Amino acid sequence: MGFLQDAPQLSHPYRSDRLLTALLDRVFPSKRRMALDADLDALGDYAQMAFERASRSTRRQPVLTQWDAWGRRVDRIELTAAWQEGPQLTTRHNILASGHEDHEHARLGEFARVYVYHLASEFYTCPLAMTDGAATALKASGNKSLMDRALPHFLSRDTHNFWLSGQWMTENTGGSDVSHTETTAKQDADGQWRLYGRKWFSSAVVGEAALALARPEGASQGAGALALFYVETTDAGERKPQLIIDRLKDKLGTRELPTAEIHLDGLPAWPMGELAHGVRQVAPMLNTTRTWNAVCAVASMARAINLARDYARRRRAFGSALIEQPLHAQTLADMQAEFEGAFALAFEVAHLLGRVEQNAATLQETASLRLLTPLAKLWTGKMAVSLCSEALECFGGAGYIEDTGLPQLLRDAQVYAIWEGTTNVLSLDSLRALAGNNSFAALRKVIAGWLGESHNAQASFAVHAALDATATHLDAQKVDRHALEAGARGIATTLARCAAGALMARQAAWSSSRGDERPAAALRRFLGHGLLRLSDISGEDTRLLLE
Repeated sequence: MGFLQDAPQLSHPYRSDRLLTALLDRVFPSKRRMALDADLDALGDYAQMAFERASRSTRRQPVLTQWDAWGRRVDRIELTAAWQEGPQLTTRHNILASGHEDHEHARLGEFARVYVYHLASEFYTCPLAMTDGAATALKASGNKSLMDRALPHFLSRDTHNFWLSGQWMTENTGGSDVSHTETTAKQDADGQWRLYGRKWFSSAVVGEAALALARPEGASQGAGALALFYVETTDAGERKPQLIIDRLKDKLGTRELPTAEIHLDGLPAWPMGELAHGVRQVAPMLNTTRTWNAVCAVASMARAINLARDYARRRRAFGSALIEQPLHAQTLADMQAEFEGAFALAFEVAHLLGRVEQNAATLQETASLRLLTPLAKLWTGKMAVSLCSEALECFGGAGYIEDTGLPQLLRDAQVYAIWEGTTNVLSLDSLRALAGNNSFAALRKVIAGWLGESHNAQASFAVHAALDATATHLDAQKVDRHALEAGARGIATTLARCAAGALMARQAAWSSSRGDERPAAALRRFLGHGLLRLSDISGEDTRLLLE
């Protein structure tokens, strides 16, 4: 037999990840580190096993069986092996419960676990994110009866007691704009609320509970009149007959994740709070799930770079290994630098979330989190697509072949820019954050603190210059709201890159003091790519191009 190319191998997703280990070495308390390391080691072992299993087996997808052989409606969903293993891994390794521990590093420990587990989970992390968000929203609601009912399940460390929660917001009328929600809530003769309507995207329909937006009967139109309800989907292990699964979505990616179209035909429900302002009540959930989105996007980038680097050492062309060829090495180094910026921002948001929840953050940090959360989600979501695309190109034709498993990286990455708010939705949300509570001034102060820890003149000059340019741009556009909104992507991306650059400088200073110069090299290259992404928008040009 002639030449056979070695396939890329996955190095251990925890022990080989210098970014994660360095971050935890710098920040995470030593007294809690042993337990975290044990979970991360085990999750990394599982990730390697799952990678090898996928290379040896045909890819599976969920299967919906709506009727049994005798005509009984069952709506049974058969899940993949990784999804069947999900509850045990989640509870054994404290993936969800750790984020709700009573200390300021709780979220950092949780998202470190998520980062290592995500790719191996086959997007079981999606309903985990929904469940985490539901737990957070329940806590914020102050509804003690529902908290007592649901939280012991959502945050359980016992597989048999563990529940997943969905998030049922999207309907036929639209995604982010829920103002035309058609699902209605009616009270029966016993005073029990029941939901009637159709939910168009339900990505955790296999769970035991969900939060759903509905319009109470007789309420006015518009988003402000919507209420947020808690529902349970099973009774004694059987799916409630008032929850009808119409079909599973045929999606571009995340195909192991059963996303369903459902009908609610009198499903019992309990109001989370007042019978209005449900969108406001769900906001804590969105802040949490957007952080999950950013960390999972970074995890996909890490996997793509991990495999591309390994392959570059195995593949020889034109007389040498790819890693030794200057242009290919340059491409990989550029990818690594951008990835390190995304990693720094996503994990800082995760850490800040924990500090804010535990009342350990400064006022400036709290105000900054409101802005940094949409910035991190939108920037990492877009970057995951471009970086995974570049990684596939690093494999040549093999990157385009399904049974290598590589195209799945790109297909799955596309969802990060869509879930939990598209790039445009989050860019406009960032503008709203900038308009209130002096969040821009707060962000500048927080960034200045990160830079102050770095003692890096080059980074300080570049970041402050970009922030000054952004401030000037915002002042100039204030009189023209249309121009401000049209340029919102550039503003958001610039601010994300400024924050990432400052965070990279802080980490580089810490690593350099311990003899590791690689983060400093990544910082220099990241700054070399530029921070500014502002643009002057011509409304007339836009009109002409759309005619």
